[in-house]
Amino acid sequence: VVSTQSTGFSKARPTRIPTRKLPCLEKDPEPKIEYDETFEDPPFLAIMSAYLCLFLFVVFGHFRDLLRRWGFDKTMDSSEFGNEGFVPLYNDFEAFYTRNVYQRVLHYWCHPLAGVPGAEIDIWDRKFGNFNENIRLQETKRKYLNIGSYNYLGFAENDGRCSKETIQEIRNKLGTATASSRAELGTLKLHEELENLIAEFVGKESALVFGMGFATNSMNMATLVDEGCLLISDELNHASLILGARLSGAKIKVFRHNNMAHLEKVLRTSIVMGQPRTRRPWKKILIVVEGIYSMEGTSCNLRKIVELKNKYKAYLYVDEAHSIGAMGKTGRGICEHHGVPTSEIDILMGTFSKSFGAAGGYIAGSRDIIAYLKKESHAQAYSSAMSPPVARQTLAATEAIMGRDGTDEGQRRIQQLKDNTRFFRTELQKRGYILFGELDSPVVPLLICSIARLCAFAKLGLNSGIAPVVVGFPATPMLGARARFCLSASHTRQQLQWMIDTIEKQEPVLGLKLSTRHKVKS
Repeated sequence: VVSTQSTGFSKARPTRIPTRKLPCLEKDPEPKIEYDETFEDPPFLAIMSAYLCLFLFVVFGHFRDLLRRWGFDKTMDSSEFGNEGFVPLYNDFEAFYTRNVYQRVLHYWCHPLAGVPGAEIDIWDRKFGNFNENIRLQETKRKYLNIGSYNYLGFAENDGRCSKETIQEIRNKLGTATASSRAELGTLKLHEELENLIAEFVGKESALVFGMGFATNSMNMATLVDEGCLLISDELNHASLILGARLSGAKIKVFRHNNMAHLEKVLRTSIVMGQPRTRRPWKKILIVVEGIYSMEGTSCNLRKIVELKNKYKAYLYVDEAHSIGAMGKTGRGICEHHGVPTSEIDILMGTFSKSFGAAGGYIAGSRDIIAYLKKESHAQAYSSAMSPPVARQTLAATEAIMGRDGTDEGQRRIQQLKDNTRFFRTELQKRGYILFGELDSPVVPLLICSIARLCAFAKLGLNSGIAPVVVGFPATPMLGARARFCLSASHTRQQLQWMIDTIEKQEPVLGLKLSTRHKVKS
């Protein structure tokens, strides 16, 4: 069955598309490291406390819904009118959690920014009323320590070489937009320069850039696979990958997060059984994973995935949104971090909204694949081209990371991010907190477990001068509520130490030291 399945992305070319080895990562990849990630279950008492909290939320939520139905309490959600005889557009019960939990703690989310997302950030004050139904923006603002932005290398700034070049691009050259798609009148020489540099940076033959990172996944997946193909996805893949997979029409199978035994079982079973009903061989099989998972801080087990991909003659699509620029000795992402040549990856995807301080995304691969995408991609044909200032910012940041600006600023930032990440992780773990992810991941989730503790952590953090990102259901499992720290090269050691000390001061109130592996010595 394996030998008869087509492996080409282009319908006109059913043969395997070759990938030329480039010297970018082939000559001197970073030394191989043993794959390691941290997942620790909370203790029994913490689990029971979280369940009790959730139970009370549900009980009081239903009680308040009953009062609303009897007219004793105001309805805090929209209702449909004039649709008698029609099936409702939405189910009222599905909004139960949003109405009775999220709406009541909305003031801990959706902060309006008033400045550059650097190490510190200004946030506008807001005034809430009627159970957060009414939100009014105030004329005052406050400064907080920023631990929520994806500004990994600190390039999202209003000063420095990248910003100056971007401003010059607007004033003296190409303005703010092309007002057209890439397939029509929207392709600039600047776009082609950026694509050539990105291809060289990641070690691929060619690349294609897009104006939106989410659309880079969601609008291109249907170009790569369709009906009769099999797409195997990690269960924790980003929403853009999930949407793209659903739009493609391909058969979707999910494997447990980073569980290589389960992935191999899915691959083997799928090849043996073939397509549903007809049992014909799959036209092609595409494995889709992420470099760094933004809610867990873990990286994919790339070496093992590549081994399975080659064994079962499948393709591999790696989303490097959070890893490109932030991982690896020279910032070249998860391949460099794990010592895997980029020639082993069929398609590399990444975004410019994190480490590059810009917007948009790219897909890199062989010349055949990119030429095919240029003709068939919906994002290429129907969406606006990347704006010139954004392209210039991305180009300048990439040149800095590669050292093409004549300085070592890019390498200094990469090393600073790595030092900050390791310091912050080890210090919190030594104190007994449960952290997810691996040592070098700049995404550091701290397990809180309970929704009540989650809200308390957000409130105490804001009162202390920290702008935290707290994440709960439905973005995480019910017991997976967490605070997510996104570290940056712009953070100083003093700022990180102050944040750790501030979290420590809140510990008697919050009780977040749930780890049994890293117990604090008395």
